[in-house]
Amino acid sequence: MKKKTLAVVVGLAVAIGGGAWYANKGPAEQGTAQAQGGGGGGKGKGEQGPTTVNVVAPLRQDVPVVLAANGTVSPISTVDLHPQTTSTIVKVHVKEGQFVKQGELMFSLDARTEAANVEKADAQVAKDRATLADLERQYKRAQELRAQNFLAQSAVDTLKSQVESSRAVLEADIAAARASKVDQSFTQIRAPLTGRVGAINVYPGSLVQLSTSLTTVTQLNPINVSFTVPESSLAALLDAQRAGKVPVQAFQNNSDKPINGQLSFVDNTVDPVAGVIRVKAQFDNADTRLWPGQYVNTKLTVNTLKDALVVPQNAIITNTKGTFVYTVAEDQTAKMSNVKRVHAFGAMAAVTGLNGDEKIIVEGKQNLRPGGKIRIAEPAVAQNGKGNKKGKQE
Repeated sequence: MKKKTLAVVVGLAVAIGGGAWYANKGPAEQGTAQAQGGGGGGKGKGEQGPTTVNVVAPLRQDVPVVLAANGTVSPISTVDLHPQTTSTIVKVHVKEGQFVKQGELMFSLDARTEAANVEKADAQVAKDRATLADLERQYKRAQELRAQNFLAQSAVDTLKSQVESSRAVLEADIAAARASKVDQSFTQIRAPLTGRVGAINVYPGSLVQLSTSLTTVTQLNPINVSFTVPESSLAALLDAQRAGKVPVQAFQNNSDKPINGQLSFVDNTVDPVAGVIRVKAQFDNADTRLWPGQYVNTKLTVNTLKDALVVPQNAIITNTKGTFVYTVAEDQTAKMSNVKRVHAFGAMAAVTGLNGDEKIIVEGKQNLRPGGKIRIAEPAVAQNGKGNKKGKQE
């Protein structure tokens, strides 16, 4: 009985092992045999079938060469107002954040001392004029008496010297009076430019000195945007500047609505560490959309490539052999065509080295070799950076 049970267990183990071997080994060997044998009516041994690819036709269009950079809004001018004399604030004529025009009165200082000095200087000038007039009359009479030999020449010369000395004193006192009026003008602080008033740091009654900051006035219209461009773009940038006005667009907060301006400044040196050059663009800012210190995205059009050939960037291959694209030859094989990428924009690139009537392989090129057989699956024409694709192949 025990021997019969043992034989049954051994038989079951052999059957299970044989089934597992067939399930794992048998199909693999069968597939290998089919591959070696041509798969039942397929290609001959070692021969590869055509590779399925998608193609597009290159476009001819004008391509603007645009440089994109992050910029910072900066005012053309900003002034930190300080008093030019030690005095007391009498009145503040402006409010924080107010727009002022050039020459508008902003602060009045205590001007009593300066007013008294002006009156004193004017009185001294009047005294000098009277003294000079008296000496000139005496000199004239002395000349008449000298002509009649009633007066010595030395007396006439003495009066002439007194007249000249008095005239010099008068001119000095007139200059002193002008200086007093300049000092008096320092008691009225006016806007040095048209702009926006910042925070006001003083109030009526505040004692101010030369080092006291009263407020700032910042010019907001027009306004600058500063940014940097690569050193490699310098030649094209200068050529565009020589040709005329260079348009610049600014976009704030990832907005699609551009603010239009023009290039106004190219720095005279290139940063040798970063390899960039600093430039500025000026924008009309009547609506104050741009604010000093704000970060914006900028686009600078340096030139336009006329009638350029445009292909998708994903069709361009760069390796040790160079830069090229695969095109479809007349015998439906892959042909390697060397190209030069002139300018890339988005998903497209302007290139040279093509005639314009080629069929550019964009999908399936990773499996290609020069001269390899291909089969076009979805012919399309590239339009605005996107292929005109049909439905997927079933």
